[in-house]
Amino acid sequence: MNLILDIGNTATKIAVFNGKEKLASFRIKELNCESIGKEMSAFSFDKAIICSAKAIPEFIEDLLVVNIPFHHVLSGKSRLPFAVEYETPDTLGPDRIAAAAGALHTFPDSDLLVIDAGSAITFDYLIEGAYKGGNISPGLSMRFKALNMFTGRLPLMTASGNFSSPGKNTRDAIIAGVVNGIIFEINEYIRTFIKMHPGSHVIITGGNGAFLEERISYEVKYLPDIVIEGLNIILEYNAQ
Repeated sequence: MNLILDIGNTATKIAVFNGKEKLASFRIKELNCESIGKEMSAFSFDKAIICSAKAIPEFIEDLLVVNIPFHHVLSGKSRLPFAVEYETPDTLGPDRIAAAAGALHTFPDSDLLVIDAGSAITFDYLIEGAYKGGNISPGLSMRFKALNMFTGRLPLMTASGNFSSPGKNTRDAIIAGVVNGIIFEINEYIRTFIKMHPGSHVIITGGNGAFLEERISYEVKYLPDIVIEGLNIILEYNAQ
């Protein structure tokens, strides 16, 4: 049994795999020993992997060492089933590595653009089976917070599909500016990518993936579990 821990900036996703089959997944807001232990208690694990966007609390590694024979912390130094052509692999986010692994497993014979729409939006390029690099842009909530924090009068808004464009009031002007700005940005990334790589696939994932996927002008595959599936693949590869 495999335990997958994907520690994000706002929540932690826990998944359980039996080989390649996902048996269960959970999302927790409070990262503490009790919450992790509660989800682990129903299963017996022999392997685990940790992917974290921030410093890993000591209690998590202690918990895994005591209870699970093999565990791996994903980093730029991990063994991977694909080439990484990134100049600074130690600074490459492990969630981006995991998404790349999941995408290549899903579409092994295709060039891929992987868009992860979370706290930040990442655009990662997989060409001829190798990770070529990618770009990072502010995500939806980050853009709304920036407008509120760095201006004197603009209120804090959240994403909504109900707004006028061009905005006829301040609320709609902010939401339209942020949402449309991101959609225009994503559309152009996709347009240029598929022009350069005909027959390629575009994948979108992340907390805002479903919201954005409905508004993108191009065909994209919304795969919400691509990161945890990639983590399971990397875990199995490193456990060999």
